Amino acid sequence: MTIERMVLLVAGTMVLLSTLLSVYHATEWLYLTGFVGANLMFSAITGFCPMVLILRKLGLKHGPVFR
Repeated sequence: MTIERMVLLVAGTMVLLSTLLSVYHATEWLYLTGFVGANLMFSAITGFCPMVLILRKLGLKHGPVFR
């Protein structure tokens, strides 16, 4: 799996998980959803994504998002 696909997978999982937790546990979990969204916007504007650095250290490689 490439870094680009893993970033999409992690972001989507975090949004889905925090949304479900906010419905069934506490509404404060929506702050995590907002944080993920803000980080995605920051990454799009600046080109810097901390998740990419983490995934690179774990040995994943860049590649096409879709084939």
